[in-house]
Amino acid sequence: MIDFTPSQQKTIATALTVLAFTVVAGFAAAILWCFVQAVKFMSPALTPLVIGLFLAMFFRPYYAWWLKVVKNPTLAVAAMLTSVLVPIVIAAWYGGSFAVDQISGLIETAPERAAKVSAWVKETFPNAIAMFNKLGVSYDSWIAGLKAGVLDFILSIAGYMSGALNWLVSLIFFVYFVTRPVMSGEDYVKEMPFLKDDTRRFVAEQIDSFFDIVVSFFQRQVVICLCEGLMYGLGFMLVGLKYGFTIGFVLGVMNLVPLFGTVVCMPIAMPLAYWGPGGGGGTLSLVIAVWLTGQFLDGYLITPRIQGNKTGLGYAGVIFSFFFWGVVFKSLLGLLLAIPLSAFCVVLWRAVKTRYIRPVV
Repeated sequence: MIDFTPSQQKTIATALTVLAFTVVAGFAAAILWCFVQAVKFMSPALTPLVIGLFLAMFFRPYYAWWLKVVKNPTLAVAAMLTSVLVPIVIAAWYGGSFAVDQISGLIETAPERAAKVSAWVKETFPNAIAMFNKLGVSYDSWIAGLKAGVLDFILSIAGYMSGALNWLVSLIFFVYFVTRPVMSGEDYVKEMPFLKDDTRRFVAEQIDSFFDIVVSFFQRQVVICLCEGLMYGLGFMLVGLKYGFTIGFVLGVMNLVPLFGTVVCMPIAMPLAYWGPGGGGGTLSLVIAVWLTGQFLDGYLITPRIQGNKTGLGYAGVIFSFFFWGVVFKSLLGLLLAIPLSAFCVVLWRAVKTRYIRPVV
């Protein structure tokens, strides 16, 4: 038998610990990779299901109110859908031509505005363009790739939204999820009789925390985005920006992914304000003033009043979640799953820290 010195024993123990941790981390990474690949493969089938689930999260309180009124689940669903869809159909009937005209006008004039912006950038920042070229990156190629990437993403969303079958399947899932009884963490752990009582209570608490984060985010964030859309849309229209209401409303709605609406729509609004019909420095200043006012109201009034700190993720965490999972899945599904997946990571970390990591005294 080999006798090791205390220092050798310590070194061997450290090496075995590092090896065990590496194996566990590698196994977890492999599981995560398989999960991501499976979700990517099943994305067309999963997207309607996820949309139906999130719509059910948002409308569940409204459905519960109708259920109290009519006392019948079928009638409650019918009344809820009627009260929601009828105003949408009326708005589309009277405002559809307006929206189509604005969107088609934006698309038709986009190449001209893009050319003007590109020429202005080259004329104003020649040194930056030269630096791009020295780094082996062609400015024109980089811009073309950026436009292609944004266009592909927008087309993927537009393709889904234009598919009647996709929305029909989403509606079926929505009705199923909204009419299901609300289950708590205790209801889920009843299916886990192999766990100890203490562990079952602990798991139930984590499940409740997870659903609280997800439901709180989607219910409140949708309301925030609609408020922002109306605020920016009316603001841009009142300052005289052509297609202003459409651009502003889309900006607010797309901020369901934090900052995404701003990143996509402000580069459209500002060149249009400066080079568009009746535009100039004054219109551009007013458009920027509307956007800054909206940012102030959103940061200090709208979001704190509606959202508060219910997600448990923080603003930076929410932004990182959307961009990280969006890049991982490279599809609309990644954006839809961003908050649930990040919420799961937060809940898991809290559970591990509470149960297995001793606080430093």
